[in-house]
Amino acid sequence: MRRQQPPRTLPAEYADIEFENNAQRLPLVLCLDTSSSMAGPPIDALNTALSEWTRELHDDVSLSYSVEVAVITFGGQGVTAWRGAQPLEPGSPVGPFVAANMFEPPRLGASGVTLMTEALELAMHVVAARKAELRAQGFQYYRPQICLVTDGLPTDGTGHISRTWQRLVPVLAEEQAARRFRLYAIGVGGLTDLAEQVLQAYAPKFNARLQGFPFRQLLQMMSASANAETKGAGDEVFEKIFSQFKTQRPAWEA
Repeated sequence: MRRQQPPRTLPAEYADIEFENNAQRLPLVLCLDTSSSMAGPPIDALNTALSEWTRELHDDVSLSYSVEVAVITFGGQGVTAWRGAQPLEPGSPVGPFVAANMFEPPRLGASGVTLMTEALELAMHVVAARKAELRAQGFQYYRPQICLVTDGLPTDGTGHISRTWQRLVPVLAEEQAARRFRLYAIGVGGLTDLAEQVLQAYAPKFNARLQGFPFRQLLQMMSASANAETKGAGDEVFEKIFSQFKTQRPAWEA
């Protein structure tokens, strides 16, 4: 078998490693709220869950060589795409996706406003760009997954509640109907009714309003969904996985 060069999106420190990986790819984006309301125990819980999930990904033979992980955060100075543990500069020629077996999570802090709309737009952009790269490299891919996690309402750059999120609703409806990606929209930490309506509009089938911050279970659900995707599961399987995730919630919150 011909030896394959590492994909261009691997971190530079792995550029001289020779390996073979002809697995079909599954791009997975974690779009995470790191605004000021997440400060303290919530962001600590998220960092812990990301570290534990990363170890589980590395140990999962099937997912570690098919899943590619990208992280996008909204908070602090705005919207940031991460390549593993490193933030990317705006306009960087390097993409944020890292093979799961080489992925290391960023250490996140919480501050700033909730630019949710802009973050989700960036998530859609990086997914489309990665699919184009994979096609150009001759790789096939599974339907990408985007997981949006927030504890609040979309704001503008000054922290005021913004209605710009409404512009995304028809776009997301079209993209999901065309099966270009599967979006999960998860509210945590005592989300308000209005904020829940935003998530319902974004992801009519796969939205949840969770008390507390069950990030570990959420990431495990994303792994289960990725596994189902690699096995060619039908829509009913994903709905079952998500339903189980939501109904098990009370045990996590106890």
